[in-house]
Amino acid sequence: MNRNILLLACLLVTLPLYAQKSKNLDIEAHAGGKGLFPGNSIPAFINALRLGVNTLEMDCVISKDSMVIVSHDPFMNHIFMLTPAGNDISKSQEKAYNIFTMPYDSVRQYQLGVKFDPEFPQQKRVKTYKPLLAEVIDSVETYIKKHHLKPVHYNIEVKSYDQANNFNPNPEVFVDLIVAVLKQFKVENRVFMQSFDVRPLQYLHSHYPQLKTSYLLSKNNANTLQQNLDKLGFTPNVLSPEYPMVTPELVKTAKKQKMSVIPWTVDNEADMRKLISLPVDGIITNYPNRLQKILGQ
Repeated sequence: MNRNILLLACLLVTLPLYAQKSKNLDIEAHAGGKGLFPGNSIPAFINALRLGVNTLEMDCVISKDSMVIVSHDPFMNHIFMLTPAGNDISKSQEKAYNIFTMPYDSVRQYQLGVKFDPEFPQQKRVKTYKPLLAEVIDSVETYIKKHHLKPVHYNIEVKSYDQANNFNPNPEVFVDLIVAVLKQFKVENRVFMQSFDVRPLQYLHSHYPQLKTSYLLSKNNANTLQQNLDKLGFTPNVLSPEYPMVTPELVKTAKKQKMSVIPWTVDNEADMRKLISLPVDGIITNYPNRLQKILGQ
């Protein structure tokens, strides 16, 4: 009996502390929640709204006719994309389907959500396509208004690569095209622009200081945090490291420099709990429903 009372007392002390750390946690649906619906698709983003996430994370690439497309890859990924006729794309040929060399009318014909994605076996199969950023924002804002939901934030990755690969325009043009869409829908105050590439972040900082920036870091990055920040040349609003990089020391250092810490991409519940306890400011996940369960939402 006494042991049970002691355990209950410990639980009652721990729960408020845990709740306090997680109360304002930013739940970010990676590609709209790729574990549940086809990634970077309108069905995924609408499902994330139904779940009640805070932020929709997404990636952008550019078409031949300078349209901003929501897509993780600047080509047709062989794992989950099909040709307009419904045929498979081989791994050896996928990069030949370069979106930057295709007009959007052609890109839209490729099938997303039909082919089984072995990385996400629970993902619902919904025949869809790679949408325009404008179409995504319009669909999201319309759904929010219709269902009287709280406005969400957009965390948009600039998928900028070395231009020698011919997968994207120069970073300045890339950023300008995205910002033009954001201004069209007047959502700039609810947007974070993220990238692994320092060039678009630097351009954003100098030309669009009103927009918040998020610096993505991979665990393969051998530099120290300070070396990465020196390379960037300014302090971003958000530090977004791959989650194995996150330590109590990193969180403490980042917060001293007034950066929020939002790691990616965290799908394991034990990892989520560990990160919340540090505490981080948000978590990017393919399974926002798992994170919500932990938070008691």
